[in-house]
Formats: sequence, C-alpha cells, structure tokens
Amino acid sequence: MFFLFGFGTKQQDRGPGEVRTCPRCGNTTQWRRIRQFRQFSVFFVPVLRWRRRHLEVCGVCGAAVEV
Repeated sequence: MFFLFGFGTKQQDRGPGEVRTCPRCGNTTQWRRIRQFRQFSVFFVPVLRWRRRHLEVCGVCGAAVEV
C-alpha cells in the first residue's frame, strides 16, 4: 500500500501592512501582512492546520513582528 503524506510551514500573503520603522535594520518602509501556519497533508490535500499566526514582515530585511 502506498501512502503519501507531508507537513510543513506555509505562508499566505495578506496584502500591505503598516508603514513602520524596523527594529532590526532601522529603515522606515511599508510592511507586508503574512498569515503563517503549520499544515499536515495527505496526498497533497491539507488535512490539519495549527499554530496560526498573523505577522507583518519588513520589506527591506525580512524581520517579522506578530500582529
């Protein structure tokens, strides 16, 4: 019997976020809103999702802040 499964972290782009100053690089820029979650899939179909987080990511250095 052949059983194909997998798990990993997925990210979905949710559009533009706030304009803010990054604590890591010090640049003021438009941040992007991201929804991040862990997912388990069977035969490429998502079955379970957990650890959902809403983040904003710096456009310059990629630093993330939970919203």
